[in-house]
Amino acid sequence: MPPDRNHDTERDDIDELVTELEKAEAYELRLRQFFVDARDQLAAGNVSVALSTLNEALRYIDAETDVVVRGHDET
Repeated sequence: MPPDRNHDTERDDIDELVTELEKAEAYELRLRQFFVDARDQLAAGNVSVALSTLNEALRYIDAETDVVVRGHDET
């Protein structure tokens, strides 16, 4: 019996979703680490270091637009 095209497509879709979720989870963890680091720097009285850390977080957000925003053709 020939392979079921619908099953293959479904499997590909599931694999793609799993990959997207893994990327999103890694993104979230990295972003949380920025905030933890900034909080720790503020608690230590290092305001300028905390601000630099938050600026780095903003650059990270800007650089990772493929995780933050899905394209219109991908919905």
